[in-house]
Amino acid sequence: MRRLIFMGSDAIALPALNWLAGEGSRVAQVIGVFTQPDRAAGRGQKITPNAIKLWALARRLPVLQPAKVGAAERQQLAGLKPDVTLVMAYGHILSQEVIDTPRLGTLNLHTSVLPKYRGASPIQTAITCAETETGVTLMRMVRKLDAGPVADGEHVKIDPLDTAAEVEARLATACVPLLARCLRGIAAGTQAFVAQNESLASYCRRLEKKDGVLDFELPARLLAGRINGLMPWPGCSVEISGQSVKLGLADICSLLDHKPTGAGAVVGVDAEGLLVETGQGILRLRKLQRPGGKMLPAAEFLHGFPVATGTRLASRPMPPLVAPEPFLRPKV
Repeated sequence: MRRLIFMGSDAIALPALNWLAGEGSRVAQVIGVFTQPDRAAGRGQKITPNAIKLWALARRLPVLQPAKVGAAERQQLAGLKPDVTLVMAYGHILSQEVIDTPRLGTLNLHTSVLPKYRGASPIQTAITCAETETGVTLMRMVRKLDAGPVADGEHVKIDPLDTAAEVEARLATACVPLLARCLRGIAAGTQAFVAQNESLASYCRRLEKKDGVLDFELPARLLAGRINGLMPWPGCSVEISGQSVKLGLADICSLLDHKPTGAGAVVGVDAEGLLVETGQGILRLRKLQRPGGKMLPAAEFLHGFPVATGTRLASRPMPPLVAPEPFLRPKV
């Protein structure tokens, strides 16, 4: 039995942890958890433990919640005598000393098909880039961002009407067969790791509220990806009749005999949504939400908030979410 420390702070890791606590315990036993400190959450901003801490407490496992992982935390980790550390969505940068502490090193589950979309928002970025497939990769952790050699990956589809929440759930489940294939070989020292092709690397960054804007001069497929990929957070919005309307779901459609009238123009409705002209193709807004209201299917929304054909939605420059080099951290 191999002694495994888990480092993570997001519920996306729960399927993997549940597998490790069940069938996977034949290969590796979770002996402790490092996770982020409790944070204020919800409208009442009540201090609340995250899902990973709750999972560990339910199994009476040691839980460590350092504000940073330094020399003292490295000693705590060493004191648990782990054979391997598994990291997923932890939120802390680890030093080389911490990475090297377990006998078999530190592994990382990253939710993209590396070397694409290294960084903080790979799920959302894959959708905003109109990808039809993404995945989760198991790699050895190194100090360079998501650049370690890869053991294997598990691919998942991105359907045209998938939001980030739906793809995230699919990726969470995909971690289980990936770990089942790889952990035994890693424990035995027989699992091969392959270096990433650095020439194919791309990077994404942490999302911000200001990312939820749309430039209707761009192709409809990229605008639909932006809307779906940033749902539920930060969400995309447009101004209609002086009100900020949040967009919850979109796709593209074709109109026969359509004569272009300009990017951002509302050109009609169909059974599924509000139709907007773009720089290339027609964007269909399928779910919308007015301030203080609920996210509604377009037909229901338009019943109480009519939008006339010819209404023009203003474009705003869309901050890039992906780059060939890591994004610089803003200076504080």
